[in-house]
Amino acid sequence: MECAGKRQGTRCTGPATRRCARCGAVAYCSVSHQIVHWPDHKEECGRLEQHMKHMDILNEFPFTFTQEATVQVCEKLETRCSVLKKRGVHQMGMWLYECCCGNSVISFDCSRLNNSWDLSNTFCPCTEPLSMISKHLTSWKEYYEWRSIPLHSPVSLLLYQPLTIYYATQVAGLGRWTSGISHKLHIHYLGPEKELLQLSVFSELHALFPNVHVHIELVGPAIPQHSKPSTVTLQLRSGFYHDRYKDIAQDSSPHLIVAPNAGIAAYSSWLPTIELIKDMNIPAVFSDYCKEACHLGASCITGVTGCPLNIPIQLNPFRQPLVVEGSVLLLPCYSNCFLYGMSKWSV
Repeated sequence: MECAGKRQGTRCTGPATRRCARCGAVAYCSVSHQIVHWPDHKEECGRLEQHMKHMDILNEFPFTFTQEATVQVCEKLETRCSVLKKRGVHQMGMWLYECCCGNSVISFDCSRLNNSWDLSNTFCPCTEPLSMISKHLTSWKEYYEWRSIPLHSPVSLLLYQPLTIYYATQVAGLGRWTSGISHKLHIHYLGPEKELLQLSVFSELHALFPNVHVHIELVGPAIPQHSKPSTVTLQLRSGFYHDRYKDIAQDSSPHLIVAPNAGIAAYSSWLPTIELIKDMNIPAVFSDYCKEACHLGASCITGVTGCPLNIPIQLNPFRQPLVVEGSVLLLPCYSNCFLYGMSKWSV
């Protein structure tokens, strides 16, 4: 647990053991750091207090490893590494970047792509579904049952990426693709990082969108040029979205924009991108690790565009069921934990 006031100009004096008495979501190394941080913390304190009251909901998953991957990681009884080791996938192929043992994504090398799950076929979606989706999937339990995968399989730790895209089409009101009415679905996926060495998981979109050709443009800084042809086609574009959009639009006009773990309020580079998305008038869904980050991102978007959100902040049922380590909050944080966005841009 980091001291919430460690970037306030003075060095921390010890471990962060002094929790905020009101919200309980942040901790400090000393009284002086807590006092110095109060002007920044006082606005969020009340919101974090409310978030803490609903903390148990964040940890609710149907898996046999849920307690281990959530509460026990938060309490430092387990680590992401130990959770992966017990499933036999630690530092294996696509799983390499799910703990701190993985190298920086900056070292991405196409020749190192590993398409294997490194699991028994009964543990992963390696075959065509036995049946078509009869209703919109709204939980991991429903997905696992549909794909006939046992609840002790860890594939959700990677499949949260395509399942979040699937769920984003629902919250953005694009249900006609999941029903197969439209035969092409173009998605612009902004700011990918570890996804670059897990591209094969996106092939599950073929099962989630039957009879639909799904084309995804992955756009972000320092991405090498690479494409992977299949029933789900992936095109990688280097650079910021607002700089590359004109080139991309010649080949792919999007039906939906998805920005995972966006950190809108943390990066000024988002501002021209937000303005561009508004001008395009394309549905956009953003995610982040915690509800407070979504609140700050939503405020930033409204401030830049003058448009209030019409996709409210909501818990993503397909968030990654493994706690993020090293958070500055005592709240559990998950990759793609909450979603929010715009289905239609209007002032």
